Amino acid sequence: MTDGLDLAETASVILRGAVDPAADEATVRAAVAAVVSAGELHLDLLGQIPPAEVGRKSSRRDLVTAADVGAERLVVERLRALGDGAAIEAEEETSDEVADGLRWFLDPLDGTVNFVHGIPMFSVSLALYRGPEPLFGVVHAPRLGETFVAARGAGCWLLETPGGPSRLSVSATSELSESILATGFPYRRGELANSNLENFGRFFNDVRGLRRLGSAALDLAYVAAGRLDGFWELHLSPFDVAAGALLVREAGGVVEDFRGGGRWLRGGEILACAPGLRAPMASRLQG
Repeated sequence: MTDGLDLAETASVILRGAVDPAADEATVRAAVAAVVSAGELHLDLLGQIPPAEVGRKSSRRDLVTAADVGAERLVVERLRALGDGAAIEAEEETSDEVADGLRWFLDPLDGTVNFVHGIPMFSVSLALYRGPEPLFGVVHAPRLGETFVAARGAGCWLLETPGGPSRLSVSATSELSESILATGFPYRRGELANSNLENFGRFFNDVRGLRRLGSAALDLAYVAAGRLDGFWELHLSPFDVAAGALLVREAGGVVEDFRGGGRWLRGGEILACAPGLRAPMASRLQG
């Protein structure tokens, strides 16, 4: 496994061209080091949490563990130490008042159900915004050994490749018949007006493949890397999509709500895809 400090230093160097000074080298270095440390905590606890210690939140499917809470506390402590006055909005315990200034969005363990069941598709997702604008994002998948980073104006990168960091681009796919799409389903399916099953059915017969990875942050990272051609989902929270959306944007992709607008961060619906799939995907999606 690559040393977390090495990854943090690499990220700070390759994102040096970011257009906003808030995403400076020191901030990027600290943020990446924090999420890598959180990922190390995940690996330490993977397979070690007894079923009786797995909690429930909004439903019996919505799980929380010591890995979620511990990782959030670790990252929040590191972010507070930066002293930049940025607010923090995280999944488990931390939710500062919404304001127009700098704000961190943190999902300390995206894919908790996967984590509990020993499936390697889980991640730490962290993003820095100024008001509605994404400035910096990192998605770290510790079990897969991959770290995706992006900063506004500096591109999207995968840090761990044999020849060094690799700049990412979304796919050139423009035909649904040649596409692999991903989505997810809400924990409270059966209780909500749209469980996304109808949207799933609208693509089912016409695409090369449909995937349900179980981590929206990784779905978005995979779109940015061109591994997936598109992703959509409903009923997500800002910390689920904040980092991954910037990855897709900086890789040349489209990020919007189902109506082509900008309500994807807090509007509960997101479409992220290669530019050529924007129209055929949007025409089939209903919120």
